[in-house]
Amino acid sequence: MGMAAGGGGGFQSEINVTPMVDIMLVLLIIFMVVTPLLQHGVTVSLPQNMNNPEEDQRINNETAIVIAIPNDGEYWLGKTKLTQDQIKSKVETMLGNIKKEEDRIVYIKSGVGVSYGEVVNVINEVRGLGVDKIGLVADKKKKPGATAPAA
Repeated sequence: MGMAAGGGGGFQSEINVTPMVDIMLVLLIIFMVVTPLLQHGVTVSLPQNMNNPEEDQRINNETAIVIAIPNDGEYWLGKTKLTQDQIKSKVETMLGNIKKEEDRIVYIKSGVGVSYGEVVNVINEVRGLGVDKIGLVADKKKKPGATAPAA
């Protein structure tokens, strides 16, 4: 549906979408590569939960205090590796930056193979700081027939 009369060149009234499709494909590839890098903290193989409680959205905040225990004797606060002796002082520093009382929650992610005593020791360290709200993180149980998300 050109506006030109005859066989010569001229104006074209149709939109050429090929450059736009190319840009969209490049953006899609960029987002596919960057998205896995946005994961917060350390990857831990979490135990499966039975009841699927509501997910606490505060764990996704930048100011959330998440202690990960992927293996026995290995402790992470966010993306920082710690020793057991450092946990109390680092968490205390982070708690000092939180103004609202309802946001004073410490989340603990423990790997499947981590001994119960390791988790209890971390809970005791956190409770020693006067924290009453401690969240234990678990994966949601998959519904029957649901497919596993791609990693």
